[in-house]
Amino acid sequence: MFEQRSTRVLYELSRPGRRAARLPECDVPRRPVAELLPDGALASDPPQLPELSEADIVRHFTNLSTANMSVDTHFYPLGSCTMKYNPKRNERVAASPGMAQLHPYQPEETVQGLLRVLWELQQMLAEISGLPCVSLQPAAGAQGELTSLLVASAFFRDKQAVRTKVLAPDSAHGTNPASAAMAGFDTVTVQSAPDGCVDLKDLQAKLDEKVAVLMLTNPNTLGLFEQHVRQITDRVHEVGGLVYVDGANMNAILGVVRPGDFGADMMHFNPHKTFSGPHGGGGPGAGPICVTDRLDPYLPLPIVVKEGDGYHLVSSRPKSIGRVRSFLGNVGVLIRAYAYLRTLGPDGVRRVAETAVLNANYLLSRLKSMLPVPAGDRCMHEFVASAAKLKSERGVTAMDLAKRLLDYGWHAPTVYFPLTVRESIMIEPTETESKETLDAFADALQQIVEEPAALLHEAPHSTPISRPDEVLAARQPILSWNEPFHPKQ
Repeated sequence: MFEQRSTRVLYELSRPGRRAARLPECDVPRRPVAELLPDGALASDPPQLPELSEADIVRHFTNLSTANMSVDTHFYPLGSCTMKYNPKRNERVAASPGMAQLHPYQPEETVQGLLRVLWELQQMLAEISGLPCVSLQPAAGAQGELTSLLVASAFFRDKQAVRTKVLAPDSAHGTNPASAAMAGFDTVTVQSAPDGCVDLKDLQAKLDEKVAVLMLTNPNTLGLFEQHVRQITDRVHEVGGLVYVDGANMNAILGVVRPGDFGADMMHFNPHKTFSGPHGGGGPGAGPICVTDRLDPYLPLPIVVKEGDGYHLVSSRPKSIGRVRSFLGNVGVLIRAYAYLRTLGPDGVRRVAETAVLNANYLLSRLKSMLPVPAGDRCMHEFVASAAKLKSERGVTAMDLAKRLLDYGWHAPTVYFPLTVRESIMIEPTETESKETLDAFADALQQIVEEPAALLHEAPHSTPISRPDEVLAARQPILSWNEPFHPKQ
């Protein structure tokens, strides 16, 4: 019964007059609402909200939650989008009354503790990145990218230099060219060499005085560290351009190497991925950016500074690009990052990277015989395998494998990205998983690749919905279970 009810939306469960709570009649003299609100503020009819008991509501959402996968219940080997277990102690710190009950409009003198936390976080991010100037404002990694490019645009505008192009490798995250376009730049793609890294000849051919920024993910989306990274950044600087590093993969190099040391002028962090915090479903997130001294005047505001024994918000600078987010950014996520870094300390942060790389290489060694890895036998935090051989020999695709993993109780890896690898399967185990988990995942994939192709083509077999038309589902979602629908559609 409850399984059937969990597939229905709240409006279908609604019954007239049903309530979760009934309050007693008010014993205070009342005035009509129309007298308390200005003309036009009151709707002519009340909103058509579902009417439910408390039990209806609790069971509905509890049943829905059991149909979801989460980092608390499943292994998430999502390459490119780090989905690791988040320590609950950091959640408790962020939810503590001294943090959660603050208001963004409080006077500075009443939030000195919070400002100290944010200032110290700025110092930590500066040390880890090798870039001394930090803004915590951006609310997500993609907004951190955009903010970095807006800072670059302001820098060149201030120098009266006309720069119109942003270079991005062909394996870059899709948000890179999108951010460049939103910042007003034209995107030029730099090809990868056969080894999966940036093709230096192609880069050199596309470098000129119109290049504003090279957007570089290092380690890149194939899980490879750019061996010629210093040569790459030097060439960009020689033509007067800036180097932005996409920090999505920082958990591979934390405490080992700093982007500022290999030539980055700016970068963003994903603290909700790299430094603990909930991730997925559109947020919450954060995307602080770190820049060199010469880009500091253009950072978005406010920025926390230390003055004597106190902390102060700088909210006005003549060359700043202005706000990109309300208040101080997503403070709850930043507090989680602060707690995570304080817990680990410098040595622990380095061990994060070492363990992430160890786990990825162990899983690569388990899987490479059944799923070839075109970029080689070593990786950083993630690797990209290919189902191209399975497809050519048996007609089994990367999507078939990903769908079948759901039947085994595993979340699927990222598939079909990056586009530079045919039938790509992008796998990142992260540093929080045990050897036992990695072995169980590898064993499941081993069983799956040996299953009949016909079985795999119809997977998953254990879920209410098997293979919907994902484009159609996004454009014309079916929101009611009572609408015509075929479960294996």
